[in-house]
Amino acid sequence: MRERVIKAVRAQGLEVRVQTLDASTRTVEDAASAVGCDGAQIAKSIVFIADGEPVVCVASGAHRVDARKVCEALDCAEARPATADEVRAATGFAVGGVPPLGHGLPVVFDDSLLRHDRIWAAGGDGHTVFAVEPERLAGCTDATIAPLGSG
Repeated sequence: MRERVIKAVRAQGLEVRVQTLDASTRTVEDAASAVGCDGAQIAKSIVFIADGEPVVCVASGAHRVDARKVCEALDCAEARPATADEVRAATGFAVGGVPPLGHGLPVVFDDSLLRHDRIWAAGGDGHTVFAVEPERLAGCTDATIAPLGSG
């Protein structure tokens, strides 16, 4: 899976180092601890089913994704988090390792991630990450940028 992410990153012209760590990066807390950053700098990729179609929401680890805000961003009637089986079927990746690119799905990018100089994203599994400038990541995924957090 890591190689698939590296290929996608290179295809987008991103110059990042995809690194596999000994520590787990499956959760926001694990990833932030492993790379030494604040949880708000973790770009978690969460698959939602929006009007029956999968989309990837790249959100700040500082908050939960609000399904109503996903609907507003995509102008859809209904959105819900995908099940683990739906995530794997739609992306080819397991929950906890879904990268923000390399899956071919539409992306909604949390505008709060743009407050950071650098964010960390999953690299295809629960131990692999890469750091990237949020504007570059949003641009290369052709993302819809919108507020996604609840609260």
